Amino acid sequence: MSSQENIILSIDDACISYGGKLAVRNVSLPIYEKKITAIIGPSGCGKSTLLRSLNRMNDFIHGCEQSGRISFRGEDLYDPGTDPVEVRLRIGMVFQRPNPFPKSIYRNVAWGPGINGLDGDLDDRVEKALRQAALWDEVKDRLQESALTLSGGQQQRLCIARTLAMEPEMILMDEPCSALDPVSTARIEDLLFELKENYTIVIVTHNMQQAARVSQQTAFLENGVLVEYGDTDQVFTNPSNKRTEEYVTGRFG
Repeated sequence: MSSQENIILSIDDACISYGGKLAVRNVSLPIYEKKITAIIGPSGCGKSTLLRSLNRMNDFIHGCEQSGRISFRGEDLYDPGTDPVEVRLRIGMVFQRPNPFPKSIYRNVAWGPGINGLDGDLDDRVEKALRQAALWDEVKDRLQESALTLSGGQQQRLCIARTLAMEPEMILMDEPCSALDPVSTARIEDLLFELKENYTIVIVTHNMQQAARVSQQTAFLENGVLVEYGDTDQVFTNPSNKRTEEYVTGRFG
């Protein structure tokens, strides 16, 4: 897969530091449209830092500095004229632990489109997002109940629905299953397969099996450096770098 038109986001020579300490070093990486890209690597390797840079979430971290270029559909996300709020509307994010608002299930999904003035019927938008997140059938009769009454797995699917309600073009997921039980994890993985028909997804995961199951491309980071990037099958079965082989076979990490 090398044709330029499939690349929706391009990372070029990205360096990211906190208080002068480099967390990501000279990373260059293409993200292909309507594919799932997994970013793997040991704890502290820069996976989440790199992911957060893709929709400017690092802007909120004091002392974070960045160089290089990250472009989305050809536009520099860090250009002075780029509105970071607009970036986050187009590139949504789902976090490691479910973080529903202490509001009703309905308001959790409707809140974002409501405050951002998105067009269309809110009821329809809420139902569509909950259906896309494979949650509608479980909550359609309890939309006015608190989101905090849902199970952990349901809460995470609600957070995915909340992101989908904004109709983003791309979704970033930072270890979305790490706080969930195996059954809930399987539901999220099934959901990812469905979502990639319409969305570009980048997922950070510690779980090798999960990366191998759900992604089409995999990037392996170690100490902030991109060690290897390629088709997932190749990275896991025939890696070109010895460190990649050692990591994916569990010899360190």
